Amino acid sequence: VQLQASGGGLVQAGGSLRLSCEASGLTFSSHAMGWFRQAPGKEREFLAAISWHSLSTHYDDSVQGRFTISRDNAKNTVYLQMNSLKPEDTAVYYCAGRVSSWPDKNQAEYDYWGQGTLVTVSS
Repeated sequence: VQLQASGGGLVQAGGSLRLSCEASGLTFSSHAMGWFRQAPGKEREFLAAISWHSLSTHYDDSVQGRFTISRDNAKNTVYLQMNSLKPEDTAVYYCAGRVSSWPDKNQAEYDYWGQGTLVTVSS
C-alpha cells in the first residue's frame, strides 16, 4: 500500500493550498481517509477525516470552516482544500487510510500513512 501526498509549498498568510493524496495497493473506496499534521516540536494532530462515500466528515475545531476534505474514488485520491491559511498552520501534512468505511479522529485507528508534504505559511 502506498499513499503519495503532494501539493505542499510556501504560501502567504491568508492564502490557499490544495493537498492531494493518491492511494495505490488498496481498495480505496472501502477505506475511510484522514489528514493529520505535525508542526515542529509538536505531536501529530488530527485535522479531518472522510467516510468511504463522502457522506460523513469530521474536522478538528482548529480547521473547521477553513479546511475541506473531499475524495474522488475514481481517482483513488483524497484532497484537503486549505483556505485562510495562518502561520500556525505551518507543518508537515500527512494523509492516512483506515481499514474501515467510517472516519475516526484517533490516529491510532489508521493503518496506512503517506510520507508527508510540507506546508509553510509566511506572515
